[in-house]
Amino acid sequence: MRGLCYQLKSVWKEKFCILSFLLPIIVALALRFGGGIDLSSVAEFHFGVWEGGASKQIILWLERYGTVTLYETQAELAKAVNDTSTNLIGVTADGDGIQTMVSGDELDIFRQTANTLPGLYARRDSAEQIHVTILERHDVMDGLANIFNAMILLAAMFMGCTFNAMNIISEKENGVELVNQILPMSHSQYVMQKLLVGFAGGCLSAVLTAVICFSLSFAHAFLMLVLIILSAFTAALLGMFIGRFSANFMVGVAYIKMIMIVFMAVPMLAWLLGADGFVLTLCYLVPFTPVFEGIMHLANEGNGLPAKDMVVLLAHCVIWLGGYLILFHASLRPACSSRKVL
Repeated sequence: MRGLCYQLKSVWKEKFCILSFLLPIIVALALRFGGGIDLSSVAEFHFGVWEGGASKQIILWLERYGTVTLYETQAELAKAVNDTSTNLIGVTADGDGIQTMVSGDELDIFRQTANTLPGLYARRDSAEQIHVTILERHDVMDGLANIFNAMILLAAMFMGCTFNAMNIISEKENGVELVNQILPMSHSQYVMQKLLVGFAGGCLSAVLTAVICFSLSFAHAFLMLVLIILSAFTAALLGMFIGRFSANFMVGVAYIKMIMIVFMAVPMLAWLLGADGFVLTLCYLVPFTPVFEGIMHLANEGNGLPAKDMVVLLAHCVIWLGGYLILFHASLRPACSSRKVL
């Protein structure tokens, strides 16, 4: 117990670990209590008009469908249309009608609008006689809310990896690892202490994040807890691997960031692209893929148990733990309790 307290004290001295613990919780609180993210402006139409090439009537008509920006010269308008960071549609007068300009790198919806706009303007008088019913805009974030919450929860689960990796690397740089090798501590005790530190931190961060992000029934909350426990254990094991293979702090941080990107990107892409068959089997090699599937299943109030995801994740726990014990069994030898002096 004293050794475990020492490990916790050592870990909490690392600001990187504290930030990793608190960041998912802060983001979850911001999304929960700060309201949804409004992305409606992304789909809004933006028109650019040359002041000398469009009448007041054209400008007023365009303002009914989107925002209008006036440009003093044609060169300024062309430059704004060709800006790759915008979906601006250039509009100029063409006799009694209008013509549009696009750069070609816009989204398909904006290119189709640019092609349709001249014909719509030519028939504006007849279009005004048509009765239009305006429906309430569907919130584009509704279908993505669970995905955002699941990604935040994955980041919280990954925190145990950061705990263990930074702790072991710090011991290497400070010479504590050499002291550990002569202490009367068995290899199993050492592994258990390290695992418990990362596992406890990851579980606590993930549980708090899950409580903030999701409103689940009691049965689904229990299943979510099982997923959190298994994933936090896997992440803690991964942190021990990173700590052992990293020569210094910077190398460890690079490993953590690269692996975190893979662990979060692969599950999300597999879910969004609907991967199945052999591709999905390959994705299961990343431990967080079954975790992400299980979270989405529970968040969407799916019927039944995410049994397959739990079995795959449990297999990861067993394989990674066995691999660590085999590879690093000789890294920490118990000290001799007594020596005979001749």
